[in-house]
Amino acid sequence: MQNIPSVDLRDFLSDNPERKQKFVNEIGNAFENIGFVALKGHFLDDQLVDELYGEIRKFFALPIESKHNYEIPGIGGQRGYVSFGTEHAKGRKEGDLKEFWHFGQYVSENSKYASEYPENVEVTELPRFNVVGKEAYQMLEKTGVYVLRALALHLGLDEFYFDNYAKDGNSILRPIHYPPITSEPKDAIRAAAHGDINLITLLMGAQGKGLQVQNHDGEWIDAIAEDDQLVINVGDMLSRHTNNKLKSTIHQVVNPPRELWGTSRYSIPFFMHPVSDMRLDCLENCIDAENPKKFEDITAGDYLYERLVDLGLIKK
Repeated sequence: MQNIPSVDLRDFLSDNPERKQKFVNEIGNAFENIGFVALKGHFLDDQLVDELYGEIRKFFALPIESKHNYEIPGIGGQRGYVSFGTEHAKGRKEGDLKEFWHFGQYVSENSKYASEYPENVEVTELPRFNVVGKEAYQMLEKTGVYVLRALALHLGLDEFYFDNYAKDGNSILRPIHYPPITSEPKDAIRAAAHGDINLITLLMGAQGKGLQVQNHDGEWIDAIAEDDQLVINVGDMLSRHTNNKLKSTIHQVVNPPRELWGTSRYSIPFFMHPVSDMRLDCLENCIDAENPKKFEDITAGDYLYERLVDLGLIKK
């Protein structure tokens, strides 16, 4: 496979059972074979996308001293600003060539998860930054819920199996800035080869070359979406839960050609996490004689903690 498949969420949302099943089959097969799709028909409109990009460009253009005011100690980078080179891929020491921001879940006061999550951080210099970030977060979360419903059907589960795990889940919206490269990087790229931690990732900003996906033959494929598409991939939590039936695919963001070193790259992934007490134990209908159980039982919260240590965001 040399290209990631394209699917349209409007098929799933239609009243036509055949179109709905077509979407279930297409996304299910794609996630079993390569773990990535390009999705159109989502809930983000062009105006919201343009405004979000405008706000994040303004934030990352702030003086470094101003940005450091929003770097919150002691929370593993789960909210606010994370400075350049802080995060690295699992098993690597070199920090990735990026800085980023985290918007987190907007839970109601009476939610049992309200005390688990740090508060979102308000950027005082940019009055629209948090407003636009919240709206984009909620539209991406809404899109993700429908994708998970389609995957539940593909797995032979109740359509709404994932709904209660996704509601108030520990999801993160991460606007990323890959700054211009000013000197030859030593063993560092914009984002080293890795798998995502979460259930699924919905990515804005894969319109240009940079993001690459590794196929089953070990070849790197450029994952380039159209302007109206999100790139969506399986995360390690969903791969564990399905006993690797749905594939969490290794991907990376490579450095641009030298003639483009002077340019910034922006991308905005939405990491869709479940609530912390969701059990990621392998589903019984994903285990058989040919596919024995591959993973130990664990909760989403414990698995997330392990991975944040691996990434260098939590120091043990």
